[in-house]
Amino acid sequence: MKIKELFDYALREHKKVIDGLEAFYPVIEEIASQMSETIKRGNKIMLCGNGGSAADAQHIATEFIVRFRGDFNRRSLPAIALTTDTSLLTACANDYGYDEIFKRQIEGLGNEGDLLIGISTSGNSENVFKALEYANEQNINTVLLAGRDGGKIAKIARYSIIIPHKDTARVQEAHITVGHILCRLTEELIFIINQ
Repeated sequence: MKIKELFDYALREHKKVIDGLEAFYPVIEEIASQMSETIKRGNKIMLCGNGGSAADAQHIATEFIVRFRGDFNRRSLPAIALTTDTSLLTACANDYGYDEIFKRQIEGLGNEGDLLIGISTSGNSENVFKALEYANEQNINTVLLAGRDGGKIAKIARYSIIIPHKDTARVQEAHITVGHILCRLTEELIFIINQ
């Protein structure tokens, strides 16, 4: 493929994936409702993922802690990315194994009634799987953002948004779009709608 063909292909696939998000409106609306109720009752949102999905977890958590919209001043909302503390991550990986890095944090930081968003483009990341599995045992609500067929994590998540695409980049583009939509809807549900 020539550069222009690659460029056109990337834009076409991006548009197809983003346009396909309309089909997820019912579950996105329900997840936003669950997130707003979680925060209203004094609980928190936790997020985890690996690589680019770790960056997405940090990005989404930051939107809640700081603010999503620059024109809307509101209080900070409780969210934490379990992907950011290098001392904790490396100590846990060294002592318990990499597959335990998120579960171990949920053991210490999670509370019944919290909500965990796991992000895995394959749906098969073992550390994300173990985090959601443990969260379910602790009555922590679970959400999965995945790609392809959702992998094994889709079988245990309470809510799933599975982007049916094999290209990791396109899946990640959809995930951050979903993250932004969830931030906006959650803000609206907490601060504007029914006030």
